[in-house]
Amino acid sequence: MDRTALLYPDGKTRCPWPGADPLYIAYHDTDWGVPDYGSRALFEKLILDGFQAGLSWITILRKREHFRNVFENFEAERIVRFGPDKVEALMQDGGIIRNRAKILGTIESAKVYLAIEEREGFSRYLWDFMDGRPLQNAWRSTGEVPAETALSQAISKDLKAKGFKFCGPTIVYAFMQAVGMVNDHLVGCFRYEDCAALGRAGHPG
Repeated sequence: MDRTALLYPDGKTRCPWPGADPLYIAYHDTDWGVPDYGSRALFEKLILDGFQAGLSWITILRKREHFRNVFENFEAERIVRFGPDKVEALMQDGGIIRNRAKILGTIESAKVYLAIEEREGFSRYLWDFMDGRPLQNAWRSTGEVPAETALSQAISKDLKAKGFKFCGPTIVYAFMQAVGMVNDHLVGCFRYEDCAALGRAGHPG
């Protein structure tokens, strides 16, 4: 259903997708769309978006802290050392999404992340696709927001070529929205201008 920004009971006008869930509203208000320039944080969010494929983001959000605990705070240097015993333990852990392919894919993606981080910096690598600055969109309704773009296709293709797993163009676009590479808050949302202001400085590196 195509919807514009909604007036919530607290008097703030927001994107409609958080609904009435307090956790989702808090995520929308403080996290989603805020430009993120930290390599480890970007790696975490890209991995979690891969786990989210086929599910709703709120499912991942509710499990995010446990994901962080069992995946060593998404420190890639530790994840690459995960062996068969760790993989089996994760497969028995109901606090995460128990998908063997995605767990093994995380280990492989951690290796790719470390190679990129050493060569040029994972954050710089991703943000170079944006020339260091977020794209400020101006969507007025949810129906205008794309599921993927030519840019997300290009990033996806490059990540896959390097060996990164579960990073299709739709996953990558959801990731770009989450980490503020694109500002996809609706223009009527109170966070639209806040995120636009945060993005004006561009990548600090």
